[in-house]
Amino acid sequence: MEIIAIANQKGGVGKTTTAVNLTASLAAKRKHVLLIDLDPQGNATSGTGVDKNELDLTIADVLLDGVALSEAIVTSPAGFDVIGANRDLAGMDITLMSKTDSHELFKTAMAELVNDQVSTQKQPYDYVIIDCAPSLNLLTINALVATDSVIIPMQCEYYALEGLADLSQTIERLTELNPKLYIRGVVRTLFDARNTLARDVSTELEAHFGDIMYKTHIPRNIRLAEAPAHGLPVIAYERWSKGARAYQKLAAEVMKQSN
Repeated sequence: MEIIAIANQKGGVGKTTTAVNLTASLAAKRKHVLLIDLDPQGNATSGTGVDKNELDLTIADVLLDGVALSEAIVTSPAGFDVIGANRDLAGMDITLMSKTDSHELFKTAMAELVNDQVSTQKQPYDYVIIDCAPSLNLLTINALVATDSVIIPMQCEYYALEGLADLSQTIERLTELNPKLYIRGVVRTLFDARNTLARDVSTELEAHFGDIMYKTHIPRNIRLAEAPAHGLPVIAYERWSKGARAYQKLAAEVMKQSN
C-alpha cells in the first residue's frame, strides 16, 4: 500500500482536482484505491459524488473520537472508496493542538487501517490518496507525517514558484518526524502552452526539479471544470476529454514509479 499526499499550500492550483481524478484514473486501471479528504471544504468528497452533509462518519470522527478509519469508508458512485470531510473538520487545528502527539493522530489511524485489512484478510489498497488543505496547517502536517510521498500540483505562474519553495522546505523539515517522506513528483496543472509565462515557469521547474517533474501536463479544460458540479471525476463525466486523458497519463506515470 502506497500512501500519497496531494499537497500545495497555495489554493487554486488544481490540488483537489488532481486528488479526485488521479484516484479515479488509478481505479480505472484496476487499482484498489482509497481517497481521504483532509480539507475542511470537503470538495474532494463532493467531487466523487458523495454527499458530504449526509455522511454518518467523516475523517473528523476518526481524528477527534478515535473512530477506526475503516468504519468511515464509503464507496463513491464513481466506484472507489472514500473517507469524506465536511464542515466538522473546520477549526480542527485548535482542537488537535490540545491532544498529545497531535501531529501523529492521522498516522496512528492509518496504522489501524493497515492492521484491520491484514486481520480480516480484506483486499489491501494499492494506493491511498490524501487531499490536503490549501495551507500548511496541523491537518496537512498530519498527512505529511503519515504519508510515504507527496505529489505537488503546480500552476505555472510566478507566485506559485514562491509557494513551492516554502512547501519544499516544510517537507525537508518534516523528515525528522517522517524519515521516509519525499517529493514523489511535481505535476503542472492548468497548463496553457500558448502562454509565454507558463512555458517559462515550466522550463524553470524542469531545471530545478529535473527527474521528479511528471512529463504529463494537465491542461486547462472545460470538462475538468464542469465535472465537479455533476459529482463526477472527469473520466466518468467525459472519458475522452483532454483533461481525462491527461489524468490517465499521470496515473500511468505514478504506477510506473511503483514498479
